[in-house]
Amino acid sequence: MSERRSGILLVLLAAALCATDAAASAAAPRSEALDLALRAYRCARSRGQVARPTLAVIDYTLPSSEKRLWLIDTESGRILQHELVAHGRGSGDLFADRFSNEPESYQSSLGLFAARGTYFGEHGLSLRLEGLEPGINDQARSRAIVMHGAWYVSEAHVARWGRLGRSLGCPALAPDVTASVIDRLRDGAAVFVYASDRHWQEHSAYLRCEPATPAPQMAARQG
Repeated sequence: MSERRSGILLVLLAAALCATDAAASAAAPRSEALDLALRAYRCARSRGQVARPTLAVIDYTLPSSEKRLWLIDTESGRILQHELVAHGRGSGDLFADRFSNEPESYQSSLGLFAARGTYFGEHGLSLRLEGLEPGINDQARSRAIVMHGAWYVSEAHVARWGRLGRSLGCPALAPDVTASVIDRLRDGAAVFVYASDRHWQEHSAYLRCEPATPAPQMAARQG
């Protein structure tokens, strides 16, 4: 996808998802989260770091009692799924308001991730996430931050406790939607995790699309 064509598609997508009628606005991410997600997606796509047109947007400014994960088809502008998602227990109770890239913090991480391969582990089918932002989420692999299903993610849990349960930092899903979400993201989709965090927003290369640092070239050996 050329940068020009990608830009046109994303502008159209933003316009479609931010429609003013009540039904559309209720189903779509908030405009600030969506705008930044599309910016980060376009940047990563131009660098060849994501390969699929599906974009997941998680808005952690919303409480865990609400659906705050959207799967968006960036080519058609359609919302494919709108689901509950848990945050890390170190990030807060009903709301996530603390974020970390550090091991053993049990906090969620912000920023742009690339969805990679799957495996079956303690939580069944799970999706590996590669954190693309240095200092923000690039320890996701070493922290075992993955997308997986969890029993504590359900409307019934919200009805009883007023919020979802919490993970060890992973974006955990309801078991009955885990397979469909992961199938749409695996092997190259983008996952964007949003919150009102000034430090991250001011320092993220993906929100300003700084050019990727080229690999150093070795000087030809003489003699």
